[in-house]
Amino acid sequence: MKTYLVGGAVRDKLLGRPIHDRDWVIVGATPEQLRQQGFQAVGHDFPVFLHPHTHEEYALARTERKIGRGYHGFDCFFSPDIRLEQDLLRRDLTINAMAQAEDGEIIDPYGGQDDLHAKQLRHVSDAFREDPLRVLRVARFAARFAGDGFRVADDTMSLMTEMVHSGELNHLTAERVWQETHRALNENHPDVYIEVLRECGALKVLFPELHQLFGIPQRPEYHPEIDTGLHLLLCLQVAARANLHPRVRFAVLLHDLGKGITPEAILPRHHGHEERGLALVTAVCQRYKVPKDYQQLAEMVCLYHLECHRVVELRAATLWHKLQKLDAIRRPERFAEFLLACQTDVRGRLGWEELPYPQAAYFQQARDIAAQISTQHLNQQNLTGAALGTALAEARIDALDLFKKHYHATHSR
Repeated sequence: MKTYLVGGAVRDKLLGRPIHDRDWVIVGATPEQLRQQGFQAVGHDFPVFLHPHTHEEYALARTERKIGRGYHGFDCFFSPDIRLEQDLLRRDLTINAMAQAEDGEIIDPYGGQDDLHAKQLRHVSDAFREDPLRVLRVARFAARFAGDGFRVADDTMSLMTEMVHSGELNHLTAERVWQETHRALNENHPDVYIEVLRECGALKVLFPELHQLFGIPQRPEYHPEIDTGLHLLLCLQVAARANLHPRVRFAVLLHDLGKGITPEAILPRHHGHEERGLALVTAVCQRYKVPKDYQQLAEMVCLYHLECHRVVELRAATLWHKLQKLDAIRRPERFAEFLLACQTDVRGRLGWEELPYPQAAYFQQARDIAAQISTQHLNQQNLTGAALGTALAEARIDALDLFKKHYHATHSR
């Protein structure tokens, strides 16, 4: 029985990157032998065990055979006779198909180290085409390693394109698509994830609402980059550089979906794209079973990002109305994320990356001023029910009006 460190831990060690998770493969053992040593079985479809002390994952060497469509369409075979090279052959990319023996020797039967030096993401074998999830995984790895100069190898991109055209991606579960997309959004270059999916045709299949943004023009005085799809990529770059939470990045990803269905007759204007986009945002979230908090923020950013851009111009009553719509008093954390997404929308434009965005501070101050006024300030009036609610709203509007007048007087000097 021999144990090998495999996959991402070996890759990241060779790259000099931090190692967060370690996966192990055991050759020459049976499940019974591992149980006798205190390993706990956790795999349902194939033999994966948790180490009795470290709780790291150990898998028996195995091979797989395609028996159906989609991510789950595999038959797994394992025995003590399966060699390490056979196990590594079933992996996705050569840089993930290396192992390290207990004495430190690197086992690299498929050229992973060469591809690390060449900075390319290349599939191990033609078996790659059997798992459609690997299209998304390669795009995610491209997003992770883009800063180091990695790119998808031409033959791998061609293979991914063939897989898309074969219809294999239609068999992916919503949960797996969301899981890979969510992880990709949190990488240093989430825009590359979108670009790779678009290049191989997967974006059109999985996210047609995003695909149709590319090639749609915008007014150059507001969007020097002109193309709506390019604006999306720039926004993701800004969000990543600011290290924003993936929930905010997801909202940024979907904020302009309405521009993809703007009537051609009014282009490059996009009047009403916020309202048009709301149904598309909701559809994407429901299709991929996106968490509720992600969906709520994405819908708010889609519907109200332009209101945030012109918040300084709003009358006090309108300002209070927008704060109510955003539930800003009760949900200050989400409101703060809304402001970050709106700022990202402005800075995700060619040459505007460092543009000041005073609207965020203004909107935040307005929220804080309104929140300071509560029913306790109105107790002396002995109001109840609807009358109390009306008086509270009026008091908040009056306070916002004073704030607005002071702000404009200060900033007009």
